[in-house]
Amino acid sequence: MNQRPQVNEVPPPVHQVPPVVPLMPEVQPEIPQNAEVPLAPAGMQVNPPLVREDLLYERFRRMKAPEFEGPSDPIVADDRLIDIQVILDFMRLTEQEKVLCASFALKKDVRHWWMTVQRRRDATTMSWQDFVTKFRTMYYNREVLAVQQDEFTNLKQGSMTVMEAVKKFEQLARLCPELVPNEIEKVK
Repeated sequence: MNQRPQVNEVPPPVHQVPPVVPLMPEVQPEIPQNAEVPLAPAGMQVNPPLVREDLLYERFRRMKAPEFEGPSDPIVADDRLIDIQVILDFMRLTEQEKVLCASFALKKDVRHWWMTVQRRRDATTMSWQDFVTKFRTMYYNREVLAVQQDEFTNLKQGSMTVMEAVKKFEQLARLCPELVPNEIEKVK
């Protein structure tokens, strides 16, 4: 009859434990060191499992990404987009994962807009730049942009401090990059 070990028995010293027997070379698969194993054929899009999407959402949510409901002010829309972009860059996501995570931050009217975009196009293949272009086209109100472009071209320091004027310049310049093509032109 097998005797059960007593609870207060002490395990043998490490030097008395039998060594682990390594696998024989003929049993081990022949895989070269640092071999790259392709996960899918080149050019084939593989949809990640839902568990991955859940984990992405949780990480994105913990980063406290701002929600976007669709303000009419293009500067506010651009600020939200930049805040989301910073988080997505930090998370080191693929293009499609960026789109997926950013779509989590869309609420109310913007969510409805996004659902319309998804009905017209497969969002799983959309690049981040495509998303940004569609977002800016929709949420940078043309009339407000025109007013802000006029404000930008006529910007004067006036009663603002230098720092306030620089801040206003930078805000407006973000919305009219075609008016300030490069850093050298900004200085002029």
